Amino acid sequence: MEHLARTTPLSVRRLSLSAAAVLASLVAGCACTCDEPASEPLADADPHAREVWTGAIDEASFKALHELRNDQAPPALGKDVKLSDGSTAYVSEAGDGFPGIVVIHEWWGLNDHIRHWADRLAASGYNAIAVDLYGGEVATTPDGAMNLMGSVDDLRATETLAAAAKYLTEQLHAPKYGSIGWCFGGGWSLRTAVAQPDLDACVLFYGRPITDAELLKTVRAPLLGIFGDQDTSIPPSAVDALDAALTEAGVEHTILRYDAPHAFANPSSGRYVQSAAEAAWSEVQEFLAKELR
Repeated sequence: MEHLARTTPLSVRRLSLSAAAVLASLVAGCACTCDEPASEPLADADPHAREVWTGAIDEASFKALHELRNDQAPPALGKDVKLSDGSTAYVSEAGDGFPGIVVIHEWWGLNDHIRHWADRLAASGYNAIAVDLYGGEVATTPDGAMNLMGSVDDLRATETLAAAAKYLTEQLHAPKYGSIGWCFGGGWSLRTAVAQPDLDACVLFYGRPITDAELLKTVRAPLLGIFGDQDTSIPPSAVDALDAALTEAGVEHTILRYDAPHAFANPSSGRYVQSAAEAAWSEVQEFLAKELR
């Protein structure tokens, strides 16, 4: 691991993987970045009029980055609950009074692989609540996922994420809580940090950047961003723009850059890169333990 820079509040590290690990890699994911990353409000005035965001590549190339795992996830250990906004979420409990984590699915939706990720977090000592931003629908094809991602109402999604935080703090009495998401969910993890000043930790795996420093000034949570230098949808220049905006906004953050493609750690990806994913997950565990325990 090479330390490129360490400042306050920023720490940036660049990690290299073997060529074999990269070739074994996952390129499946969700919403990504553009050459000039967009800085937009949390809710569009007309969410049905906007285009689906595909980042620095066109829609066909974006869909080609996604491949759903064909194996079955382990049986779910948690339960479905109704949130105060009327949505349904999956909860895996560590115990009353344990810290909480809002888990935000990638572009496939709340499938069994995301439920299993919530179970893993619960086994690590966190009350995990996996939200459903697709209203009960789950995609199995890139076209279906693209349609579902484009149908998300930003204001409604923001309300659902607030309701998930409320469940953690009021029902499970979490003294602290964080958020984590991949791709589409990674972007929403960042947006949750913007919308919820009470958030205590934010983890985003290659999520859509926000590059408006003024908007980011509402963020109070320390942030861990994980990206791949081979990502064609969120290129290094877009990560640099996010880094600069976070620094300007005074947000405490760490950005990890792996020599890997987009979506190398997706729990639902058919192109999972085990070595990169495990290295990143080790960093996530250390970060969450530091900020939430």
